[in-house]
Amino acid sequence: MKRAQGPIRGGTEGNDAMLLIPCPHCGPRDQTEFSYCGDATVARPAAPEDADDATWIEYLYMRDNNKGLHEELWQHVHGCRQLVRVRRDVRNHEIKAEGPS
Repeated sequence: MKRAQGPIRGGTEGNDAMLLIPCPHCGPRDQTEFSYCGDATVARPAAPEDADDATWIEYLYMRDNNKGLHEELWQHVHGCRQLVRVRRDVRNHEIKAEGPS
């Protein structure tokens, strides 16, 4: 039987670029267990049925791309399936705080 040559690709061991997201329900978990759900500070239009196209365009597409801390929502899809609110520094990907959404 032949053996695989070299390291197996696709693992997360030793990968400093991978985020370690602290799930408040399951503990620290690898980023691959989560799905990014977007900016946690964006508010949906108060009356969606009355919102015009400009309001929906603003809500769906227009985002600030600031350096520094950013509030994000992540869903733990390969774990407890809960939404987790994460405060992450987008300059170095350091996670400063977390909590349930």
